[in-house]
Amino acid sequence: MKFVAFERAKQGTGASRRLRITGRTPGIVYGGAGEPQLIELDHNNLWHTLKKEAFHSSVLDMEIDGKASKVLLRDVQFHPFRQLVLHVDFQRVDAKTKLRMKVPLHFSGAEESPAVKVDKCMVNPVVNELDVSCMPADLPESISIDLSKLEKGHALHLNDIKLPKGVTAVHKGNNTNPVLVTVAAPAAAEPEAGAEGEAAAEEAKK
Repeated sequence: MKFVAFERAKQGTGASRRLRITGRTPGIVYGGAGEPQLIELDHNNLWHTLKKEAFHSSVLDMEIDGKASKVLLRDVQFHPFRQLVLHVDFQRVDAKTKLRMKVPLHFSGAEESPAVKVDKCMVNPVVNELDVSCMPADLPESISIDLSKLEKGHALHLNDIKLPKGVTAVHKGNNTNPVLVTVAAPAAAEPEAGAEGEAAAEEAKK
């Protein structure tokens, strides 16, 4: 995914405020062998681009003065109540160095699973993204997970899915096989009171 940025000469709160008034958003590019670079981006273009999932989870092609470089979006600061992007941070990508990134999980097929179709269970995703490590060339925009084989009483764990080639999950703590999706049995219907129960209830009121 490609976007255009421009070099920014001035820094500081006042300079950033004046920049936003002109419809630009201040930012910075850091990491790699180079020094941190101040940049600015067109705010409207950035606002709409931020709505695209791939902009948050893939290696981006940033063009400055006709020169392209690979970067990752690392941080976005929004105004508390206005539709305004205050600042963006990008990290340079080294093609020969592994990176760590959160990748969206796309679930499908739950409605066709025995858990839902036969046993009327509820399928509930526990997480919607996965922390992974891989080389930049292997970074997927998202990971698709098929839920069509889910059965009642069985949750889907990390070890149950096949990650894309070259991609490994980054574990947190001692849990090396976290739950990704749970299957909840339908709530049992309350039995209707029979005629004897109704009679007893009426007797109790007397």
